Amino acid sequence: MSAIQIIPLNWYITLSAILFGMGVMGVLFRRNTIIILMCIELMLNAVNLLLVAFSAHHSNAQAQVFVFFIMAVAAAEVAVGLAILMMIYRNTKSTDVNFLNKLKW
Repeated sequence: MSAIQIIPLNWYITLSAILFGMGVMGVLFRRNTIIILMCIELMLNAVNLLLVAFSAHHSNAQAQVFVFFIMAVAAAEVAVGLAILMMIYRNTKSTDVNFLNKLKW
């Protein structure tokens, strides 16, 4: 008996909604770029959790393969985002989003 059969699907939906909401609040209200990137990752993982839960509920592995590709793209996104952030920090000595808005033309 798998864990998805023991835990109701509604609990996975609720947990995923809470995690996604926390990620949205972090993106909207935090000013640190690193925390914003972490909150975007939290939102992606909330969606991944929901995809895996529905995949296991319907006994179909296609969504789980899709989740694997989402995680690979998210890892590449983090690598590129952190590299850009390091270059910005090296030049400005700040990761504050409000300060970075001043760099616009």
